This record gives sequence, C-alpha cells and structure tokens, in this order.
Amino acid sequence: MGLLSKLGIGIGSHTARDVSRPSPFAGRAHSPGTLLPATGSPKAPEMQQHNRVSNGLKEFLWNLDGLGRGTLLDLGPAWQTTLTFFIERGFRVTSDDLLRSWKAFLDEEEVRLKNAVTSADNVDLTAAGRAVRFLQDNLKYPASSFDAVLLWDILDYIEPTAAKQCVACLTELLRPGGIVFAMFHSKKPDIFQRYRIADSSTLQVISSAPLCPAQRVYQNREIQDLFCRFRTTKSFVGRDQLRETLFVK
Repeated sequence: MGLLSKLGIGIGSHTARDVSRPSPFAGRAHSPGTLLPATGSPKAPEMQQHNRVSNGLKEFLWNLDGLGRGTLLDLGPAWQTTLTFFIERGFRVTSDDLLRSWKAFLDEEEVRLKNAVTSADNVDLTAAGRAVRFLQDNLKYPASSFDAVLLWDILDYIEPTAAKQCVACLTELLRPGGIVFAMFHSKKPDIFQRYRIADSSTLQVISSAPLCPAQRVYQNREIQDLFCRFRTTKSFVGRDQLRETLFVK
C-alpha cells in the first residue's frame, strides 16, 4: 500500500483537467489578454441524476444581477448547460475541473514518492509540501480576474491543508465584492456527485464514479476560518445534508 493510500487519499488513473477555450456562443470580440469563455465537451451523466431546488443558487444569481459582462470561474466539469446559462447572461466563463486536477496530482505524487525512495531528491512529504506542489500548476490566473466562483463541494474532497491554500488563492483571484458559491456535506457522503445548472433555481445532481474519497466534514467554525477574509451572506441547509453558503470578498 502506497503512502498516499495510507493517508486516505484516493489514487486513480491520470486524466488531464478541463482547459478553457473560446466559446462560439459568446459572439463578442476579445481584446488581447482577456480571459476567454470556455465551452468544453458536454458530459453525459455517468450514473443517475436528479434535480434539487437550490436557494443558494438563487441568492448567488441575485448578487450577480446587474453586474453585466462579468467573469465567472466554474471549478467543476465543463457542463454545456452551465456554460450556456451564464454565457447567455453576458458572462465570460472559465471552466477548470479542480477536483480532477487534484486526482491527477495525486497520481503524480504516488510516482514521485516511489522515486524518492531510491533517489537522493529531497521531497517534502508533508501535507503542506503537497499543497505547495499542487498550486504550482493549478489556479494559475491573474489576480482579480473573476467576479464569481462556483466552488461546489470540492473542498470536502481535497486534503484540508491544500483546501486552505486553494481558498487563499481564490481570494486573490476574486475582485473586491466578488462572490463564491460553495457547498459542504454535513457528513461524509455515501456517493460521489457532480452538479450543473438546470435553471435559475435548480441544480441537476449527477451521481458519478468517485474521483477520490471525501477528506473532511467541516464544522461551521472551520468553514468560517477557511473564508476568514470573506463575509458570509447567507447559508442554506438542505434535507440532503448539503449546506450551501455564499461568501463575498
């Protein structure tokens, strides 16, 4: 059993993360250096899906109302329905499947650790060291690039030290007044789920093959500590044991 497995960190086959690309739906010219909308390939549900009413999404959209041509970072898969929903409202959307990037990083870490056993390389095996290595190649966007972030429930699945560093990084990527839509499980989830937007008050919840196991169930105080540089606007707890929370920078 590898070291990462002993730590309870899931390992799987390597898959490259989704990359942003210009969207044919935007229909607008872009100046040099401007973040381009992403389209991505539509992803068919791998297992079952159902709809859930999302008060957090409604509040998120209310905060974005009147923003005009804002920029949004979606840290989930590049679902075409989600992309089109925001593009039609004038947003430039960048999709970056952070959890898939985390999984790919863990694959690379396993190889790195095996090589470190027989080499003279000094590899920092601590959680802090892994967090630094992960962010060396991820969330590499200019400061103050985005008005909004769809974080989903990603922090529940990333090692806590790396999750803390990801939030710190996202804080720098958001403009003042920028908003984060995040979800947290009140207990370790039995199944792995992904989310996409069906309409302004409804999320489609897709049960998928797990990328990696849940790492932590965050308590209210821990969530506040993660987002200590934000103010919490509202939090909604659903019957499905998902807490939706909005954070404004």
